[in-house]
Amino acid sequence: MADNNVDLEQIREARKNRFRVLVCVDGSEESYGGLEYAGSVANLADSDIVLLYVRPIDQGLRSGGLQVRVARENMLSWGLELPGIKYLRKGLDQVMADETLATEWDEKISHTDIDGDPLGDNKIEYTNEDGRSIILKLKTAPTIAAGILDQYKLGPYDLIILGESGAWGGWTKSLWDPAVAEKVAMHAPCSVLVTRDLQRGNGYLLCTDGSEHAMEMVRKAGLYAMRTRSKVSVMSVALDVEGEPDAQKNVDAAIAVLKDMGIEPMNTFTRVGSPFEEINRAGEDYAIIAVGDTGKSGLKRFFLGSVSFKVMEYAKKSVIVVR
Repeated sequence: MADNNVDLEQIREARKNRFRVLVCVDGSEESYGGLEYAGSVANLADSDIVLLYVRPIDQGLRSGGLQVRVARENMLSWGLELPGIKYLRKGLDQVMADETLATEWDEKISHTDIDGDPLGDNKIEYTNEDGRSIILKLKTAPTIAAGILDQYKLGPYDLIILGESGAWGGWTKSLWDPAVAEKVAMHAPCSVLVTRDLQRGNGYLLCTDGSEHAMEMVRKAGLYAMRTRSKVSVMSVALDVEGEPDAQKNVDAAIAVLKDMGIEPMNTFTRVGSPFEEINRAGEDYAIIAVGDTGKSGLKRFFLGSVSFKVMEYAKKSVIVVR
């Protein structure tokens, strides 16, 4: 039954003190690579991981009342392989393989009715005595991006992770699609990581332009690096040779922020040229390229933050837009 008695505002307020990661699982290897990163960045007692699979509304499942009820009951007991269930189950197995999570977990199943869909939204939440949660969410939505952004509203979350490729439910399309990853990155209030061949490698490449939002990106990306025990490097791009001194100042300012956090950067450098081209070229040597947000929202974020989105679209490695 739908849990209509829960005070969502109280839940959201309590969650603000936790580090919550939303991992969008689609069955592709890239999405499970993102899950591995989630386990690394959310490895403390203050952390929760939510695995999300979004499926189209009424994916060929419209039927009579008895059949629907039986299907739902079977799904919630993992007895029926409905769209997304096997992917969430595989993700759960991967998370639980972490030795630090080898504790007793309580299980709670809940359901929310959705108009026009017999199965609705379904959730299984596992909690342990430390207060940590691992949640499996099978969500119904008209589009993938809409489902992910709607799930954020039920959060909040500190980080959303998307694998680059895969076929979601009835949608045979890449997660890197203007209707998916770009839309999520544009509208989500939190940081968004798009994973591509995500490996530890040389850690994070922090790309700064010296702005206030770039400095906030440096601080938050530094925290992510500390959580994952990753190395950090810093770069800034000048449009021409005359701008190199300012680019170096941007790098020096970022170094100061990191050192105040106890982080010693591995590499620091400047480049001259097109920002997104130079960032993507340098980023090939790192696991994750970190870029900042403009502080704007919606279409303003798209037009004013074109460098960040071009980096996300064309980079060969994983990119995190930090906000």
